[in-house]
Amino acid sequence: MPDEFLPVSKNGRPAMDLILEAARAAGAIIRDRFNSEKEVSFKGRKDIVTDVDLAAEKTILDLLTGEFPEFSILAEESKPVDGDSPYKWVVDPLDGTRNYAHGIPHFCTIIALAKNDHVIASATYDPVREEMFTAEEGKGAFMNGIKVEASDTTEVSSALLCCDLGYVDEKAALAIDMIRALWPDLTSTRLLGSAGLGVAYAASGRVDLFFHHSLAPWDIAGGLILAQEAGARVVNRQGNDANLYTPGVIISNPTLVADFLKRTDGMPWRTAA
Repeated sequence: MPDEFLPVSKNGRPAMDLILEAARAAGAIIRDRFNSEKEVSFKGRKDIVTDVDLAAEKTILDLLTGEFPEFSILAEESKPVDGDSPYKWVVDPLDGTRNYAHGIPHFCTIIALAKNDHVIASATYDPVREEMFTAEEGKGAFMNGIKVEASDTTEVSSALLCCDLGYVDEKAALAIDMIRALWPDLTSTRLLGSAGLGVAYAASGRVDLFFHHSLAPWDIAGGLILAQEAGARVVNRQGNDANLYTPGVIISNPTLVADFLKRTDGMPWRTAA
């Protein structure tokens, strides 16, 4: 059941106000450094992090922990923190780092609040376009205060599909094979380079369906509640309801999700471990 009210900080500040302030503060850092030289290091063969990711995350966590010191933290660039509370912050300071490092203006900041690992509020902020996608459980999904809804497209053949390939080469190849199997019986595809914005675009109807096979909790946290409140369904590759720790997701309105599952039934992207 939805929480009627989000928690209030020790200084009397509502959690959603803190989420928005932290997202905008991180976004300002990211936007201001966009055209400057960045320090880039590798977390994996293809997975990079910049000094801007780290600075943005520090700004977010300093603000959130200053107001809610008892909450747990799950953030991309920091060690997890277990607090004495059922609440947890889930943070991706800069989703789409490779776009950012290459000067492609398509990336976002994701901040979500979960209670007992169930996401109850989030913000996904695109600092370039100054678009803030927000959702609270039971209150709807919004972009800059305007209500958004998932696409009403019902068939894959009429759909604009969006995905990202991530850093798992074999599963990325299977995703490409799946798209080739569906092609040309769909409208088009988009690979945008930010899973956070891909989910936000699916939730707001900018794309008809988004899928990904290799997401971390901070990638999907904001999208879970945003999609739910926008009338979308989020499932795993087997078609079961997704949660914070589901790595592979499919997101669209329930009818299009069902058609996608039917058309891709038995394909290796769906069945691979």
